[in-house]
Amino acid sequence: VAFSPDGKRLASGSLGGTIKLWDAVTGKKLLNIEVPGGVFSVAFSPDGKCLASGSRDKAIKLWDTVTGKKLLTRKGHSGGVVSVAFSPDGTRLASGSKDKTIKLWNTFTGSELLTCRSSDSVQSVAFSPDGKRLASGNGDNTIRLWDPVTGKELLNRMGSDSVRAVAFSPDGKRMASGSNNKTIKLWDTVTGRELLTLEGHSGVVMTVAFSSDGKRLASGSWDNTI
Repeated sequence: VAFSPDGKRLASGSLGGTIKLWDAVTGKKLLNIEVPGGVFSVAFSPDGKCLASGSRDKAIKLWDTVTGKKLLTRKGHSGGVVSVAFSPDGTRLASGSKDKTIKLWNTFTGSELLTCRSSDSVQSVAFSPDGKRLASGNGDNTIRLWDPVTGKELLNRMGSDSVRAVAFSPDGKRMASGSNNKTIKLWDTVTGRELLTLEGHSGVVMTVAFSSDGKRLASGSWDNTI
């Protein structure tokens, strides 16, 4: 699921093969988009006009959030696209895949800009607020930071299990990760130092998100709790 930048709409993607857009205040369904192959991930562009999806059929698709019209389809991964994220300025899209790669795409032309290679499946990607770093959560228990222009690896830190989710704090100084071992960790994004381990879930932590002021962190888990 993903909120639109203005907070008025919510997008949901399903392995059943649909994307739905909802009015986030009333709960009314606004759009229903059929996506063959099932949807792993959705993300709004910063202007809210476009929605990206990553799917089981190895494709990245862009959709018009008003009409539901498909704007672009790109295939470059050899595995399912588990995570997608727009850069803060909306000009680039990152995709993380089971094929152990991250790809950067030009949002307007769909051209592939670069490929970053991990040593295991890439399960989550997130841009820093300034757009100068890209984080990935990986199946080899690592959290990595990349330069999204050159593809150079800037930081590599070992977690304690397969990393399912990553998110930057609004100031970009901290990063949260959720993993298979049921914990959330907070990291210093400059030094890579582990700052904190949060425990409380009894299942895999699949998603993490900071509040807009950076003071709170939400986590969603296979244990059916937030």
